[in-house]
Amino acid sequence: MRMNILICYDVETVTPQGRKRLRKVAKACEAYGQRVQKSVFECRLTENQLNTLKLRLLQIIDRQADSLRFYRLPGDRSQWVETYGRDTYVDYEQPLII
Repeated sequence: MRMNILICYDVETVTPQGRKRLRKVAKACEAYGQRVQKSVFECRLTENQLNTLKLRLLQIIDRQADSLRFYRLPGDRSQWVETYGRDTYVDYEQPLII
């Protein structure tokens, strides 16, 4: 069963190491979800996928300098998301018309 997860992060980018961590965090999140803002991803994950991603991200971040948050969101995306302005989200679980 898949869950709706919102992942938010703030990675320190003053140092070259911080900028490298930021790129790694973004790449890891891109493999599991869609970027909806610069440091925010919406994901539909199983419990196993969430645990795998969480472990991967915790190995990347510096817990003294960075912040990482996971929000479990109930129900369907349409119940908890209001978007104003540009919205590039694509529901890959629905049929795609090209």
